[in-house]
Amino acid sequence: MDAFGDLFRGLRAQGSLFGSSTLTAPWSLRFVDGAPLTLCTVLDGHGWIVPERGEPEQLRDRDTVVVRGPAAFTFVDELGTSAEPVECGEFCATPEQGGTRHRLGWHDPGEGPGATLIVGAYPLRGEISRRLLEALPVVLRVEAGGTGDPVLDHLAAEVAVDSPGQQLVLDRLLDWMLVCTLREWFDRPGGEPPAWWAAQRDPVAGEALRLVHAEPAEPWTVAELAERVGVSRSTLAKRFSELVGEPPLTYLARWRMTLAADLLSSRDSRTIAEIARAVGYADPFTFSAAFKRIRGTTPSAHRGNSQF
Repeated sequence: MDAFGDLFRGLRAQGSLFGSSTLTAPWSLRFVDGAPLTLCTVLDGHGWIVPERGEPEQLRDRDTVVVRGPAAFTFVDELGTSAEPVECGEFCATPEQGGTRHRLGWHDPGEGPGATLIVGAYPLRGEISRRLLEALPVVLRVEAGGTGDPVLDHLAAEVAVDSPGQQLVLDRLLDWMLVCTLREWFDRPGGEPPAWWAAQRDPVAGEALRLVHAEPAEPWTVAELAERVGVSRSTLAKRFSELVGEPPLTYLARWRMTLAADLLSSRDSRTIAEIARAVGYADPFTFSAAFKRIRGTTPSAHRGNSQF
């Protein structure tokens, strides 16, 4: 498992709150469901995404935006549109409830050109995916013509029919589209991706990251990581710190505590001692001290205050 895949695993569409609607100008759809992450793309038209905080982003045909919540945002045909905002909450369930957004808009034949909007909203599950969200701006846009275009073709075909298993297909297509969009945004010319993204391509730091994410409970030392990577201790420590922004064992400790926080926040019935062993600590006392140092609270308090 690489770092991106590991961080992404907490974001999974399930009853993905899809919307596929053909709109006729003027329109103004206000998304108020508070989803932590929402993906929007336009087929055969254009419009504007207007966040509650931040600058508007224009969506042209087959462009895609990802909006980081939970603040509301609006999709309009033009800035300053005369349309009265329609809250999508009137048409759809909340992310926690699951369900599907259909018929977010309208299209009356003969009223001129429209725009087909496809929307998928993601609930946030756990601390792991939160680290991915923290690397994103409020709104990011990826232009048409990239690796997501074939996925859009599949999406457009699937939402046009009503077939058995449609929700499952839409969920997986949305996952695929989100991965393609984030990859392209992180790799854009002149971009500033998170350190762990760029480090993944380095033969030294990237391999160490893969080992840490694949085997977080291993009793890693810098020497053991360096041996597995095939370099000296000093080379690994220097390269990892330069590219990731912190020493290997510091990164490992923070990642272990993120995994532990997810286990403590979930309905996992394991004891704190069992969770400690699952993330690489031989006894609960050492684990509790590390958790409090890094997370600012004890494992028991974190579990008690969990909202999951």
